[in-house]
Amino acid sequence: MNSEVLVLYSRKGCCLCQTLEKKLSKICLENLNPSIALSIVDIDSKKVSLDIQMKYTNDVPVIVLDSTKLSKKIELPRVSPRLNEDMLLSWIQKNLNILYKTA
Repeated sequence: MNSEVLVLYSRKGCCLCQTLEKKLSKICLENLNPSIALSIVDIDSKKVSLDIQMKYTNDVPVIVLDSTKLSKKIELPRVSPRLNEDMLLSWIQKNLNILYKTA
């Protein structure tokens, strides 16, 4: 099991969320360095804390890296909806490189 998890805060009925969800589901996050797993979380779910709901409710889709190696959760920059799957994978790797170099 991966200690690093890419969390996508999403919402039903949000076209940007659905598009990003589809793209993230199609790419192989296990090939990234470090390898990461994907978790898709409905921001409106009762399982989501009120703090998280209040923080992200107007901003979905939001991508957060939940990192055991870095011992923190890091919100990634807003991703362009124009990125295809290959470009999205490269964008994620670029962000991981920045985060893990500064650690």
